Amino acid sequence: MRALRIGPIEVPAPVVLAPMAGVTNAAFRTLCREQGPGLFVAEMLGARSLVDGHEMTRRLASFDPDESPRSLQLYGVRPRDLREAVAMLVGEGAVDHIDLNFGCPVPKVTRHGGGAALPWRLDLYRDLVRAAVRAAGEVPVTVKFRMGIDAEHLTYLDAGRIAEAEGAAAVTLHARTAYQLYSGAADWSAIARLREAVTSIPVLGNGDIWEAADAVAMMEETGCDGVVIGRGCLGRPWLFRDLGAVFSGRPVPPPPSLGEVADMMSRHVGLLATRYGERYAVHTFRRHVAWYLQGFEVGRGLRNRLTGAPSVEALVAAIAELPRDVPFPVHVLRTPRGHTHGPRPVRLPHGFLDSRVGGPPVDAAAVAASGG
Repeated sequence: MRALRIGPIEVPAPVVLAPMAGVTNAAFRTLCREQGPGLFVAEMLGARSLVDGHEMTRRLASFDPDESPRSLQLYGVRPRDLREAVAMLVGEGAVDHIDLNFGCPVPKVTRHGGGAALPWRLDLYRDLVRAAVRAAGEVPVTVKFRMGIDAEHLTYLDAGRIAEAEGAAAVTLHARTAYQLYSGAADWSAIARLREAVTSIPVLGNGDIWEAADAVAMMEETGCDGVVIGRGCLGRPWLFRDLGAVFSGRPVPPPPSLGEVADMMSRHVGLLATRYGERYAVHTFRRHVAWYLQGFEVGRGLRNRLTGAPSVEALVAAIAELPRDVPFPVHVLRTPRGHTHGPRPVRLPHGFLDSRVGGPPVDAAAVAASGG
């Protein structure tokens, strides 16, 4: 099997689970880890919220005892905030890997100069990466970003070179601009150009990996060192099983039947309830129902019971009503799940594009509260 090395961490397969807000909690990470090898990153946390000790942020920053390596993503727009958050996590021995988010495209973040807009500000971006890397010491820091703000304001090559120069252990490119959001096709050729520009650390590719064959194709076409899986595993944790197979030279198993999907749904609910309690489990799982059942013919009444279940017991009972011998609807394998909106003009602070250096400070308070 082809491995991926990120600093001192050797990942058995060149596969990374992308942090996704409200999705990649400890329960979902466990579900994915049970399917196949990879690096499984916890959902994004605000650096300032973490330092201030917000209860939910601290809870999301925790890992199961058997989870290794422990990986999470941080977001911040002030070097001091990132420095303090990283130093705290490393000092507590809480993490083995930290990823930095510079790819969030949502308006409530970019309109304050954060997220996917921030690498336009070269000095600030450099200071943020430097602060995190220096505070992390031996713990590897990686950086994820988009191609840029839009086609006329690309930042990814500068972002990659700066991250490499400042000691990042790897970089990840989501091969879309902020303007695209999640629409259209990811531009894998940009990943190839980044691979040519960044030569001393791994370059990972993200975007439009719906099946295991897509991961192989991306690595062959771009020369990237690994793949980052986001929307492709929503409702399909077994994608990591398939990825483990292809990178081991084994055939990809057939897609699961509805009965096998139902078993995975029950396992998911159980993990959520054990880790976070019944209320969180029932509420959180609602968004997963549509992803798991995409393409299956399930009556409206049963779907409503699944999404409106008042308790874990009722939810598990509704899952048990799903017919077991229904084959997987292969015609929806490549149908997007999760975010699909875009393109949309990027909201930015007044005068933000006038210069790539200097300018007014990013509004840290507004951005930190957004969550991305």
